[in-house]
Amino acid sequence: MSLSAHSTRDGAGGRVAAPRLLDPLVLARIANLGLIARGVVDGFVSGLHRAVHLGMSTDFAEHRPYSPGDDVRRIDWRLFARSDRLHVKTFEAETNADLVLALDASRSMDFAAAGVRKLDYARMLLASLAHLGSRQRDRVGLATFASDLLQMVPPAAGRRDAVVAALERVVPTAGADLATALERLGAALIRRGVVVVVSDFYLDATQAASALGGLRARGHDVIAFQVLDPAERDLRLDGPRVLEDLETGARMPVVPDKVRDAYRVLVREHVTALTDACAVLGIEFTSLDTSAPLDHALFRFLSERAHARRLR
Repeated sequence: MSLSAHSTRDGAGGRVAAPRLLDPLVLARIANLGLIARGVVDGFVSGLHRAVHLGMSTDFAEHRPYSPGDDVRRIDWRLFARSDRLHVKTFEAETNADLVLALDASRSMDFAAAGVRKLDYARMLLASLAHLGSRQRDRVGLATFASDLLQMVPPAAGRRDAVVAALERVVPTAGADLATALERLGAALIRRGVVVVVSDFYLDATQAASALGGLRARGHDVIAFQVLDPAERDLRLDGPRVLEDLETGARMPVVPDKVRDAYRVLVREHVTALTDACAVLGIEFTSLDTSAPLDHALFRFLSERAHARRLR
C-alpha cells in the first residue's frame, strides 16, 4: 500500500485530486507504525539536522570555556597566553548524532474530540522522525514520561525498530511533571545530541521553557512539538458540555458559544508565550494540531529549520 498522495486523470485529460493518504485519520487506521513512518518520510530530501553537535573536523566553529573532562589537546594555548583563561576549540562536523525522542504519555494526551488521539498523532510523528534519523545513520533512542520517566530506550545505532515497537506499546499514564521527567532524562543521557520533546504543554509557558532549558543547558539541541486537538485550540464543540480534566477528573460545565472567542485568545497567547520563551533559550518550538497532515507538518518544520541554520 502506498502512503503517498497521488492524482489520476479524468476523461478529458485533466488531473483529479485523490484523497490524501497521509491524512492523520487514515494513518491511524494502519496498524503498522513502521509502515506509517516510512510512508511519511519517503521523498524527504532534507535531513533533520546539519552538524547537530560540535565535533572534530577542519572547520573551526568557536571557542568555549574549558570544562573538567574536556580533551586537553583541544585547549587553545595561544588564547590562554593572552587571556590567562582556558578555552577549548570547537569544530563544526557533519557527523552522526544521538537523536532522543521524548513523548509525553500523561492522560491529557489521550484526548480526541472527533479525529485522532493526540497520543496517536505524537506516536506517528516520532516514529517518522525515528525513521528519518535512522536514514541519516543517527543513533536513535526513546523516552516516555508523565510525572517521571516511564521507559527509556538508550540511543544506539540500528535501534529504530526497537523505538517504533516501544512507541506502539505506550499507554496513557496518570500524573504530569515535565520538569522532573526532563531533569531525569537529561541526567540519563551520556552524549550531547538532538532531543525532540512532544507534549501538549499544559503548564505555564515559563515553567515549560525552564524544563526544556535544562536539556539545552546540558548542550543538547532541543526541539519541542506541541500537539493539540482542533477542539482544544478553537473550542469546536456544539451545545453545552461538561468538560472533564483527564489528569485530575475535575469537571466544568461550559457553553462553548459564550466563551469561544475569549478561549481562543487565551490559547493563542499561551502558544505565543511558549514560542517566545523557548526562542530566548535557543529552543525550536512548533505547535501542531492533529488535523495537520504529517508530511506537510514535518516538511514545513524541516525546511524552516534548514533555512534558519543557513542564516546563522
